[in-house]
Parts: sequence; structure tokens; C-alpha cells
Amino acid sequence: MDKKFEEYLAAGVQAGEPDTLTGYRTFRLGQFQFERDEYFAKITWHAKGEERSHLMSADAFLRALMRDVAWGFFYGWVNFDDVIGTRNHYGNVDLYAGTFNGVLKEAGVDYTENFETPLIMATFKAILHDWVNEGFDPFAAPEETGSAFGNKDGNNEEAIDRYRIATKRMPSMPDDSPLRNDLPVNRHFEDVPQDEPEIHCEPGFEGQLGGFNLFKYLSRSDVTWNPSVTSVCKESLFCPTTEEYILPIFHGNDRVEWFLQLSDEITWDVADKSDGRPIARVIMKAGDIAAMPADIRHQGYSTKRSMLLVWENATPNLPERYESGELSPYPVAF
Repeated sequence: MDKKFEEYLAAGVQAGEPDTLTGYRTFRLGQFQFERDEYFAKITWHAKGEERSHLMSADAFLRALMRDVAWGFFYGWVNFDDVIGTRNHYGNVDLYAGTFNGVLKEAGVDYTENFETPLIMATFKAILHDWVNEGFDPFAAPEETGSAFGNKDGNNEEAIDRYRIATKRMPSMPDDSPLRNDLPVNRHFEDVPQDEPEIHCEPGFEGQLGGFNLFKYLSRSDVTWNPSVTSVCKESLFCPTTEEYILPIFHGNDRVEWFLQLSDEITWDVADKSDGRPIARVIMKAGDIAAMPADIRHQGYSTKRSMLLVWENATPNLPERYESGELSPYPVAF
């Protein structure tokens, strides 16, 4: 057993021995069990006195799990699909099966269990450590990575340990996020200019004024569907990202999100947050702006790698104000 896995066990992670056929470990978190084979991840729980189970393709499960870990469970709900997901309470996290699926909820076979954030985070990281094989990057577009399938074959620690950098003010500012000059330009952004703006400060204001080429910055992103904070102004966060193929999760909002399509095109499927009923399909082209309300879930599709700016309001008490009805889930009423 490697040292890193021993650290996960010391943090309270429950894991079995490697399977004699596939080489993968089985994990337990409360009443949930996670196991995988060559093709599928299987999640089991108990409801109505019987064991219930759900299957996901291994690559889809690992891509969703990677975002949940990298985003720190994000704002609100991270639905891996229409059955499995997490809800962030900012200090503790719900793991659920069927709770936000109208059919399973009505049948009474759903289940939710709450965990302290460090335990569920350690468990999810341990699953990634054990289930991601050499050559597969759950952060990358399908064309840019190897296969998630087959029996256990090494690992890819470099990929799964790639977490979001915490920007203090803005890239280009002293002691802040790097400008990605060491990363190559992505194959879809070879036409993006790579020059940086010139910054001239009045004497005495050095270090207080900055600027950078956002399009260059995004053209060198080595991940997809992973917002990077590039502007922090009190509780206002600009979080641009590059998108290709499918957002691996349905994001359920606990606040309003604003989207500005910077390039190309994304198609969004929008559904009811509580039960998954379809609400709308939104096609965003370069220059379009849309607000994702606080009572929906959404999943995006992008054929050509595109650039998207997500504007987040990080005010701490927003989820409670929306849930209580104090704030309308919509930013504007017509």
C-alpha cells in the first residue's frame, strides 16, 4: 500500500482490499458503497428495507467526481447524473441517491446521508486515487486523454491532484495566480493572440494596477468545465472556463449564476432543481448573456472548445435567503 493511500485511511476512509480480478478497491461512506469493474461504477444504499443500486459509466462517474473534489463541492448541488449527487452545506455535505429524482423520491427508495466535509472529501479523493488509471485524465476532453475502462492499470496522480488556484485579486498582480505561460495553447485556440497588455503605473502605485490577456489565459487552460477565479472584488467573483464535450454534472444552483459566452457556442439543458423535470434548452453564442436561476439545475454541451465567463456571487448567507423565500430565484421579473 502506498503512503498516500495510508494517509486516506488515517483520515477515516473505509476501503476494502483490491479485487482479485479487477484490482480496484471497494469503498464505504456511511451507508453508501462504491465499487467499480472494467466499465461501470456501482453505488449502493438501503431504502425500504432493501439494497438499492445505481450504475454509471466509469468515465462519467470519474469526471463528475473529479469536479466535485476540485470545486470543494461547489455552490449547492453537484448531480453526477439524475440519481447520485452531493449538496454543499459549507462545512458538511449531503450525499444522496434519488433524493432529487421525482420518480425515485415518490417511490420512497431515495436516501440521503450527511457527512463532515473532510471525511467525504478524503473518501472521494481516495476513490480517484484508486480508480483513475494511468493515462486517463478526468479533467480533459475525451480527445485529449486515455481510457477510463479496463482493469486497474497504475494511476494518474498528476491529473487528479490538479486543483483550482485560489486567486486573491487577479492574475498578473504581485504574488497572485500565474498567467499559464508555461502551458501550451490548446488545439482549438491556435488563432487566439498571445500578446499581453502594457501596464504603466504612476509612481507610488506600483503593484496596485494590473492587467492580462484573458483570451490568452483561457487558450492555455489544460482542463475543461473547471472555472478559474480571475477577478475577486469583495464577494463578486469572475470565473471563466473553457468548455468542450459535456459538463460532467448537472449543477443545481443555490444562488443565481450569470453566464457570458465569450466565444463559440454552448447548448444548455435546464431542469427543475428538485425533481429533474425539463424546463428549457438554451443555446448561447458568442456575446450572449444568460442568468441561471437559483431553483434550477443545468448541464452544458460544446462541440468546439468554447470560452465562458461565469459570474458568481459568493455572499455567505445567500443559500439560506433563497431557500427561505426572502429572495426570488430569478434576478429580474418581467
